[in-house]
Amino acid sequence: MARTTHVTKEPVTLDGYQAVMKPSKFGYSLSAIVGQDIVDALEAERPNSLEWAISKLKNPKRQVLKPEPWEEVAEGQYKVKFSWNDERKPAVVDTEGTAITDEELPLYSGAQVKLAFHQQGYLLKDGVTLGTTLKLQAVQVVALNTGAGVDTGSVDAVALFGTTEGFKADDPNVTPKAEEGAE
Repeated sequence: MARTTHVTKEPVTLDGYQAVMKPSKFGYSLSAIVGQDIVDALEAERPNSLEWAISKLKNPKRQVLKPEPWEEVAEGQYKVKFSWNDERKPAVVDTEGTAITDEELPLYSGAQVKLAFHQQGYLLKDGVTLGTTLKLQAVQVVALNTGAGVDTGSVDAVALFGTTEGFKADDPNVTPKAEEGAE
């Protein structure tokens, strides 16, 4: 079965703790808020993604299905979470497709990015627990929230995202946060 790569056409907002550039004690992670259109596509393909895991079950009557890897946080807004290790690092690029390589450049909650990812089924070692997970392939940093993120990978990010006006690795466009009550 061919995997469908989902690409956010418009930038999405990072939400919560981010460990994109270098791992935390729990490894690498990214979480973002996506719209209803992405979740509708994921829900449509989830049964096909689960077929592989179901085919590997020893006793399909004893299966335990895990919930979807997205959670509704507001009407039409869903939080998706990704995690990975050093072997599966996604490409992180600026708006022109240039790889961002500064590990000390943090990517904070509130930053605007485009994501490329796919959904795949899994079966845990217990032989009865199954579900789907989202695997991040690439991140394009569009706008910063007083910081930026970096990482490298082997994905052709320009082919996935194209180029967009905004953050460039060699010319950051950090927008200062407006003071509350200031005009």
